[in-house]
Formats: sequence, C-alpha cells, structure tokens
Amino acid sequence: MQLGAGRFAPSPSGDLHIGNIRSGLLAYVRARQTGRRFLWRIEDLDRVQPGAAQSQLEVFADLGIAPDEPPLIQSERLGIYTEALNRLEGRGLVYECYCSRKDIQQAPSAPHSPPGSYPGTCRDLLESEREQHRQRLQQQGRSPALRLRTDNVEVTVEDRLLGEITAPVDDLVLKRGDGVFAYNLIVVVDDAASGVDEVVRGDDLATSAPRQAHLADLLGLPQPSWLHVPLVVNTAGSRLAKRDGAVTYQQLRALGWTPDDVYSWIATSLGVIGAKGSWSTIDDMVAGLDFDRIRTDETMFVPPSEALG
Repeated sequence: MQLGAGRFAPSPSGDLHIGNIRSGLLAYVRARQTGRRFLWRIEDLDRVQPGAAQSQLEVFADLGIAPDEPPLIQSERLGIYTEALNRLEGRGLVYECYCSRKDIQQAPSAPHSPPGSYPGTCRDLLESEREQHRQRLQQQGRSPALRLRTDNVEVTVEDRLLGEITAPVDDLVLKRGDGVFAYNLIVVVDDAASGVDEVVRGDDLATSAPRQAHLADLLGLPQPSWLHVPLVVNTAGSRLAKRDGAVTYQQLRALGWTPDDVYSWIATSLGVIGAKGSWSTIDDMVAGLDFDRIRTDETMFVPPSEALG
C-alpha cells in the first residue's frame, strides 16, 4: 500500500523568498514526522521564469532536502485536467462565463455570498444570449471562461491549526478565457493523483480549502486533511514579497547567511526557541518542531541591510 504524502508546490515565477522557504520546510517536516512521502510539484501553467524551477529545487538541496520522487510537472498533464473538466461538464456542472474582471467587480453580489465572489451573471443565460456573448468576445479576440455550477453551496473543512473553516463556494473558474486551467481544479486533481492526503501551506490559501474539498467530492476524489501555517509578512504587515528587500535565499546568502542562519531564524519565527535549543539543520527542525506549539500569528521578516560579520 502506498504511503500518504505531503507536498510543496511553488510556482516557478522566480526565486523563493524566506516565507516560501519556511512554508516548504514546514511541509517537509510534517511529512517526515507523520511517515508520509514528501513530494514536489512544479506549477508551471502560468508566470514561468526560465530556470526558476531548477533553482528552487537547488535551494532546498542546499538546505538538505530532496523530494522523495521526481517532481510532478503540471504542463505535462493537460490531458488529465481536460478529462476532469469533461467529467464535470458531462454532469451539467460547467458553463461558459463571458464576464470580465471589471464586470464582476461592478455587479451586485449574490445574496449570502462573500464580497468579490462571482454573482452568477452567466449561470442561467438562454442559448441565444450565450451566442451573442460568444460573438462579442470573438470580435474582441477573447474566449469565454468555464465555471463550476455550485449555487453557493456552503462547505466546512477541518484544519489542524485553524479549526473549522466554513465558506460558501461560489461558481469558481475551472478554465480561464486564455485557455489556462485554473488553480483550484488542477491542485485537486494533482493531489489525488499523487496520494497527497495532507496539505500543508500558507494560511492565505485557507479560504480555498472549502472550494477544493467540494471539487474533490464532485470528482469522486478523496479529500486531504489541511494544515494552514501562518504567513511571513513585511514590516508594513503585508504578505512578504521580493520587492521588500533582501528576502530571497540567494540575496540572503550573498549577505553572508548560511543554511544554519536560515534554520535559526525559522526556529525563532515559530516561537520554539528555548524548548530544545536552536536549529541548524533540517534534522534539528524535524526533531524539535511541535506543531501544537508553534505561533499561529503572522511573523514579520526584517531584511538584513548589510553582510554578516
């Protein structure tokens, strides 16, 4: 019987920053502590920087980590995503959407829906109306997106750190108008195919869990369990980004940081210093991290301004 798995799935859009790295290390540690495989996924359907995927793997190799299996590459799996979409379409759960982002922002929200959710504008159009919209988009050089018909069903999932996460699932996009498969669909398909039975990732994605759980049910796929970890933020309290200074692994190494320094900072950021001493290796982190005792609030990263020493 195949072991369950955890995974790290960075987008190869550039160098990993310290927040990305911390989330990936937490996914690895959780997999090792629970006897799961640690898998790596290259989410390369959008915003790809040449060489970034290999660079990201090399960063983790420098930190003493290698995935247990060759990385899964999403751009090689388009036929599998098409098959999943066709299964939903065969059940009458997919419809064309002709709205632009501006259209959605300006439309009134549907009752009981969270702000910014899709209001269902194109859900119940007549075929004659759909044909008019198709022709309009064609004249603009555009194609319709494909959405999942959900009628704002409310879904609850249980998170290891956050407890219950409940949210209405709006008619989310399955395939964008530019032909790119949407994130929520492909991660559900890929996690199930890889045997990922626990998802460890940043808590900015926590609200996506009900959507993905609902999609898994519709596709007849097993739902993973969830563990959303707190984000690393900048000095303004916003999600850390590469524009915030020396935040990438390469930048920190250029300023004199070693892998030991990375592990030491992560230990401090999680609030575990003092329990079993500081960390300098991934083995220290696996042995010393207790997920029941980590900080659950955001951690601020102040980029170093000059080289160590």
